[in-house]
Amino acid sequence: MLNKLRPALGRVLTPIGQAVARTGVSPNMITVIGTVGVVASALGLYPLGEFFWGTVVITAFVLFDMLDGAVARVTGKISKWGAFLDSTSDRVADAAIFAGLMAGLLDADRRPLAYVALYCLVAGVVVSYAKARAEGLGYTCDVGIAERSERLIIVLVAAGLDGLGVPYVLAGALWLLAALSTFTVGQRFLAVRRQALADDAPRPRVPEPRP
Repeated sequence: MLNKLRPALGRVLTPIGQAVARTGVSPNMITVIGTVGVVASALGLYPLGEFFWGTVVITAFVLFDMLDGAVARVTGKISKWGAFLDSTSDRVADAAIFAGLMAGLLDADRRPLAYVALYCLVAGVVVSYAKARAEGLGYTCDVGIAERSERLIIVLVAAGLDGLGVPYVLAGALWLLAALSTFTVGQRFLAVRRQALADDAPRPRVPEPRP
């Protein structure tokens, strides 16, 4: 859903990308630094119950990681390897966020909610994999009510508010995220199923011209 905002976001990030590019930092370096930062802060702070400060640090690295595309565009260093690295690193970062959150919830004896966080982790992986696999087969799979941006915003905002002591917000957000992720998986299965059925449908025979 937030993909519709990408053009406007790109216009905002381009000047920042130009400034970063002048420092000599490559897009791939930004991707690696952002991912390592997210993983380290999520697995280092969330398991300690530091949901607020963990969210602050994670958000900083997520925002930094968003610059890799802008730097790649302004420097012309767009490559298939960079796209692969960025996409794969996103999956690692997402898994670390939910794994750290689950560990923190278990340590706080909030076991049922920890299991919901685990479900959100798995569902998020399936959402991303479904799109990658569909595109690998030549189908389009851009549908989905809860793509990565939406999932990150929901979980980070809720975790931060929970760290400030706001009750029920994390539980509500995780249950909502579980439902939205499940629905998104269904949307993508249905979209690919429709395309597959269209491919398998018998083609009308064209009569051969008479001699």
